[in-house]
Amino acid sequence: MLSVVSRAQARTTVTPNATMTTLASPSVGGATRLSLWQVEMKAGQQGPWHTFDTEQLWTVISGSVTVASLDGDAALRPGDTVVVPAGAERRITAVSDARLIVCGQADGVATARGDEAPRGTPAWIS
Repeated sequence: MLSVVSRAQARTTVTPNATMTTLASPSVGGATRLSLWQVEMKAGQQGPWHTFDTEQLWTVISGSVTVASLDGDAALRPGDTVVVPAGAERRITAVSDARLIVCGQADGVATARGDEAPRGTPAWIS
């Protein structure tokens, strides 16, 4: 059976690094194992160095970002998608105001560089 998640059901989470809007997830509705969320970042904002224990797909809708990893940096523009493997440490920086769509496992657990323990599953993913 199809599930439709209305815009009114979306959940927004604001952090110092970005604004995440959960579009579909087990807790918002419409999905049982996957999550889909939008990330909006202002120029110069960046997330911490971190990993997830699950794969994620990041697609740039507008603006540009740099995804830094231990393998090097990737510059992304509208239409570009980066596949981030499980366990890959990364840091995302907005080069300009940017909007991205992200898909990943709804139970993905984040660990930030320097933390003694995992941070758990962020609210915008669950």
